[in-house]
Amino acid sequence: MSSLRAPGYEEAAIRDRARRGSAAVFPGPETYGHSVLGAAGTPIGGDRLDGLRIVPPVFVPRRLEKLCELGEEPLPDDVVLTGRVGGFDSPLPLYVSAFGSTQVASSTLGEDLSRQAGRLGVPMVIGENVVPVNGYGRTGESGPGSLLARITGYVEESGTSGGIVVQQSTQDADAEVWNLVYSDPTAAPLLESGRLAFELKVGQGAKPGLGGLTLMKRHTAVPFTDRFQIADSFGPDSDTVVRCATPGTFTADILTQQVRLMRNNYPRCRVWVKLPPGRDIAQATRIALEAGADAVTVDGAEGGTGWAPTVFLDQVGLPLGEALTRIRRDGPMGRGLLASGRIWEGSRAVKCLALGAEAVGLGRAALLAVDEDRKEGLIRLVEALRFELQLLISALGKYRTSDLSIDDLWLPEAAMEDLR
Repeated sequence: MSSLRAPGYEEAAIRDRARRGSAAVFPGPETYGHSVLGAAGTPIGGDRLDGLRIVPPVFVPRRLEKLCELGEEPLPDDVVLTGRVGGFDSPLPLYVSAFGSTQVASSTLGEDLSRQAGRLGVPMVIGENVVPVNGYGRTGESGPGSLLARITGYVEESGTSGGIVVQQSTQDADAEVWNLVYSDPTAAPLLESGRLAFELKVGQGAKPGLGGLTLMKRHTAVPFTDRFQIADSFGPDSDTVVRCATPGTFTADILTQQVRLMRNNYPRCRVWVKLPPGRDIAQATRIALEAGADAVTVDGAEGGTGWAPTVFLDQVGLPLGEALTRIRRDGPMGRGLLASGRIWEGSRAVKCLALGAEAVGLGRAALLAVDEDRKEGLIRLVEALRFELQLLISALGKYRTSDLSIDDLWLPEAAMEDLR
């Protein structure tokens, strides 16, 4: 499949690099913190999910079972969408993906999103780097976008379902984010009700294999030179530099020990692990679950709001459909597989669930929805998604998400054999 590029793209890109050097590796610096990035469409090489079709059967024995249970013909709203997501009760097979510290998710937008997610009662992940950039949120430092502001907004609006997931990356470990949250009275209601989780971030879909990339003012980057690579990508006359963080170093043994340490050090928390769409995704998923993780998030190459080199957004990492196929081929996981990457409507969600995911994550879609309407945007987006899910699943003659299977999907025969 060819990439969606205008004629003359390559010549224009070459000339741009000849003019701007390494600055041309990235999206424009003016987009940093103000735009949601990630793959804009189908990655180069195609996405198996887009090629799949959902195929209802002629004969629907489960609908007959439901008819007998209800005493009347079942309707789409008889589809049960409630269940468990990463160890939490949830009214939908859905969670809100991680958002970090950029201006897109900071200020009041992050808090507005938290409040709407709390009202929905779905799990929500708070992304990396929030504490180092926006502060933890104690008295005197509770500026917009702080970690506690997001937790508080969620708790104030939520009932008994859902939960907060606090992500930590290699660099976040220096700020002891998990220790701060675990001992904070604000999080006590979540701990007492079993609705707090910590997520180890191994990587993300927008830039697999890379750590965080942050734009900084030249003078503010000086204290970080001993721990980060500072790249002068925009030239010596620019006041902007790129801070490159490490993604961390993982082997099978290191990941196993990390998960076990999390379980031992924070026994009252759920344990989540976020994986990038690497070629060994099936092995990594199985290792994390066998080590005791309650959930593993697989972030496809389409996923991520992070600022990243355009070559990574366009050409690095497995598409979500391929990642789920490799995991499926490795054998059933049994529990806790979560999927994110360009999820915003029902068909893509149903395909992920049929391929073995327990739930799907709303990333850029959630941010865009809240930006559209700070009070009801995410609520309405999820309302539409809920309705589509019920329509699609009932059309398959099924009434629980756990009943979805590979038989509900179609590809040309040769490709379908690979899925099985």
